[in-house]
Amino acid sequence: MHLSQLVRSIEEPATLAMSRRARELRGEGKDIISLSLGEPDHAPLPKLLDAAREALNGAWHTYPPVNGYQDVREAISMKLERDNGLNYAPEQIVVSTGAKQSVMNVVLALAGPGDEVVIPAPYWVTYAEQVRIAGATPIVVPSSIDEDFKAPIERISAAITPRTRLLMYSSPCNPSGSVLTRGELEQLAEVVRHHPDLLVLSDEIYEHIVFEGGHVSLASLPGMMDRTITVNGLSKAFALTGWRVGYLAAPLELAKACSTIQGQFTSGTNGIAQRVTKACMELDPVELAPMRADFLRRRDLVVSGLRKIPGWRCNVPQGAFYALPDVSAWIGRSHQGRVLSNTSELCMALLEEAGVSLVDGDAFGAPGTLRISYAADDRSLTTALDRIRQFGENLTTA
Repeated sequence: MHLSQLVRSIEEPATLAMSRRARELRGEGKDIISLSLGEPDHAPLPKLLDAAREALNGAWHTYPPVNGYQDVREAISMKLERDNGLNYAPEQIVVSTGAKQSVMNVVLALAGPGDEVVIPAPYWVTYAEQVRIAGATPIVVPSSIDEDFKAPIERISAAITPRTRLLMYSSPCNPSGSVLTRGELEQLAEVVRHHPDLLVLSDEIYEHIVFEGGHVSLASLPGMMDRTITVNGLSKAFALTGWRVGYLAAPLELAKACSTIQGQFTSGTNGIAQRVTKACMELDPVELAPMRADFLRRRDLVVSGLRKIPGWRCNVPQGAFYALPDVSAWIGRSHQGRVLSNTSELCMALLEEAGVSLVDGDAFGAPGTLRISYAADDRSLTTALDRIRQFGENLTTA
């Protein structure tokens, strides 16, 4: 079969690849602890599921509007004003099949062949591939653990050229858990103001999982409302990954363009899921505090454990539910005759020999690191850390 050049150029997301391999090993009877997927292990709040049950008996079984039901977009508009200080009209909002589709809509609407998209690293694994799908070029701006995985503003500014159409980032960040402060966002806004044609995609899917201080939306800063696309969804804070609902809020012209693109891919998002979306938006954010507190406790457990592993370095994530330790000290060593030439080989060795599924940091633009999701119970986290430490005790010089 002759497949298109496009599909042959797309790489499988590393998170999904590791999850698939872990399932295969479990199928062979091996004990695998999976810390590779970014999926909360908490149950959704009962009142959110009640909204779905109620919707089943309602009139939500026909094609929904492409950009989402009016009352759902009104609820999102209300939420954005309440939580983020953003005044988006419902017409500026597009409800999509997951935040991933929202991001893809924006990239397709703004970038094409000859264009560039600046992406500070580390970044969510799908960003760069989505830019390539659009025919544009991702310009990755690196950072290190010594910089708390935040690319310095001077480095970001230097990456912007007349061909740059979009800058995209997430805060809190997947995979590092780093959170951009108001001061850092103000510096970013100042750079953007010097480039009249540049827009910014602010991925805020983890906004309710910030451990210190509060979340700041870039669009809330002076002059940034018309320069920012705000993306969010239900997956993380509401533990509703399987419902596949995301949304974007953008300048009206761009929102209409994204709706046009979506109309040729999926049309409107699932009607029942949209009723749940409305309930999520109307939920008092205070009700999300217990899950955030749980993740904070786990963060401290994991960071403490990682710092006890010889050769590994770990900063303190300020949000989300990930740690991104620097493991470069283990590269080039051997484990029972198996040479670990890079982090990809180390990641696979930890899976196959220690029974711990992580994700290679190379996939996130962070070479020399591994991403750990601590969206797992305490026993699994403790056991995984013990296995990694024991694996390290058997390393030898290659």
